[in-house]
Amino acid sequence: MADADEDLLTDLNADRLREECGVFGIYGHPEAAAITALGLHALQHRGQEAAGIVTYDGSRFHSERRLGLVGDTFSRRDVIERLPGTIAVGHVRYSTTGATILRNVQPLFAELNGGGFAVGHNGNLTNGLTLRRQLVGEGAIMQSTTDTEVILHLVARSRRARFIDKFIEGLRQLEGSYSLVSLTNKKLIGARDPLGIRPLVIGELDGCPIFTSETCALDIIGARYVRDVENGEIVVYSEEEGWQTHKPFPPLPPRPCIFEYIYFARPDSVVGGRSVYEIRKNVGRELALEAPADAEVVVPVPDSGVPAALGYAQAANIPYEMGIIRNHYVGRTFIQPTQSIRELGVRMKHNANRAVIAGKRIVLIDDSLVRGTTSVKIVRMMREAGAREVHFRIASPPITHPDYYGIDTPERDKLLAAIYDLEGMRQQINADSLAFLSVDGLYRAMGEERRDPVRPQFTDHCFTGDYPTALTDHTGQEPSPRQLSLLAEAS
Repeated sequence: MADADEDLLTDLNADRLREECGVFGIYGHPEAAAITALGLHALQHRGQEAAGIVTYDGSRFHSERRLGLVGDTFSRRDVIERLPGTIAVGHVRYSTTGATILRNVQPLFAELNGGGFAVGHNGNLTNGLTLRRQLVGEGAIMQSTTDTEVILHLVARSRRARFIDKFIEGLRQLEGSYSLVSLTNKKLIGARDPLGIRPLVIGELDGCPIFTSETCALDIIGARYVRDVENGEIVVYSEEEGWQTHKPFPPLPPRPCIFEYIYFARPDSVVGGRSVYEIRKNVGRELALEAPADAEVVVPVPDSGVPAALGYAQAANIPYEMGIIRNHYVGRTFIQPTQSIRELGVRMKHNANRAVIAGKRIVLIDDSLVRGTTSVKIVRMMREAGAREVHFRIASPPITHPDYYGIDTPERDKLLAAIYDLEGMRQQINADSLAFLSVDGLYRAMGEERRDPVRPQFTDHCFTGDYPTALTDHTGQEPSPRQLSLLAEAS
């Protein structure tokens, strides 16, 4: 991650949940690289630090991996022309493990005993550091600091004869969350972890199979949605054998990440058969029922708070207004990292629409509250724009625990809801009132009667502390952070 002095966007995003990653793969298309680039454009919201594509042309693998946005590189014809072939996998990255450096950009590629192997990974391994230490101790040479490289080594070290058996043996050693799209010289492979924490769907374009993180990537290229990859399922396509499905893990009830619906997935995506947009509106409706406010106007914090604010306004019968205008063009290059400019940062990204704020009692709707630093600035901005009262409503429960499955959350002592009670949080952000959606309210918005305390329907540990897998790297029995850092540097 960038240091605080690197650029203003680090400061602007310090109070936001950061994106995970997005994956895309296609088999048998004459313009595989171009189609993959378009798919990655649709998934740009999932990772904005780096992008990469690997293709296979029938005899050789080709790779282009770059820092920056998809359009910075893969909109150029010369780059696409350097990626010939009819099979491709692509990846957009936001780093949750490993620094933002070129050697960590995915898809990662390696030449194995049976041929080339590329892999793109959305998620985070909770035993990745432990496996890495073991592999390095046994002589493995690591080229990156990302946990995804562990997967390459586990597959490479397998003594199984068939590639798919090597792949399965490697996955059986993993803990945590993963949606993988992988490529060999003959196969395109999609896989989800046993709980299905991270999303992965199957599509089809002109008879060509596709794996991707979200349905919006299918829509942008005119592809047809086929189905979701099931939790714990490995789906393989090859020209010789067609579709093959493997389920090597003991069957478990799925527990997809509930933050996909609250925050990460694009509103126009369908995740697990549920419209993300409708879920977010439902969240707003539930929030209006649980936490009404005596106000004259409902204002979203754009962009992710917009659907919830619409639902809140409709349920509360309060006018909805765009009281905050977001500047989508805040970039890295022209911003000078001085303290005086940093103080203006929130205004460069969000600006009050005084015409609908001044003299009003407003309900401010945001999707989540993490550190609270941005919320403080936005409340102050509303007051400076003339708001008489600012009632803050959060369209999710309080975030009290960090995530280890691919979402970049601060440690617990940096989470506002883990430090203060409700009144303490209200005072910190200086709102007239503050309320969060309850956990059961969130589940009702998802179409469930309530959260099942024995077998929760979703992965919701950020709100409940109920982590669905072992956390080997975080048990306290593993090396200290300093030791792990030295290990990463040494490898």
